[in-house]
Amino acid sequence: MPGVFGESATVYRAAGAGGRVRAVPPVLLALRRFPNPRLTGIGAGLFAALTMFVLASLDRLLFDSSELVYGLLFLPVSALTALWVRPADLVTAPISVPIAFAVGVFPISGGSDGFGGQVMALVTALAVHAGWLYGGTLIAGLIASVRKVLHMRARQRYLLAQGRTGGAEKAPRPAPRAPKKKVAGAGAPAGRAERPRASR
Repeated sequence: MPGVFGESATVYRAAGAGGRVRAVPPVLLALRRFPNPRLTGIGAGLFAALTMFVLASLDRLLFDSSELVYGLLFLPVSALTALWVRPADLVTAPISVPIAFAVGVFPISGGSDGFGGQVMALVTALAVHAGWLYGGTLIAGLIASVRKVLHMRARQRYLLAQGRTGGAEKAPRPAPRAPKKKVAGAGAPAGRAERPRASR
């Protein structure tokens, strides 16, 4: 029966892989269900900047430009930026996060009218929020570093596995035998050998 055969094959593979059936923790299941996009360096920077700008605008409307709320929201955004950037652009995560922080501070800086007043308010807000800025940048840097190390190990294992399989496939083959040279008259049937002609 095909249904019974499929179930038995599945159980056999699960038992043969490790000998035991291990239960996956609920935390890992929740993380696997979480979206896991792969953004480029520019895409991750735009995501962080736009997210922080929107969150800062909501902070200004709902919490009267609270520094604590903005700082607490900046930490998970920094972590998501480092988690969602693709492995080739991991180095851009600690660079994009401070830029996104500065973009988000602008709505809650509360500067006076004029370009100079806005710039001074932005610089003051960055100085006041320096602790949150360093904390989010540190989180992004640590996550990016861990992901880079894991990616390098996975790549090294893959190359080793490819080398082993390639060495097994490329086993030395026996050298081809040289073709035998035919001797003149060897292919003639017996009894039909040419007789010497009598001279006239």
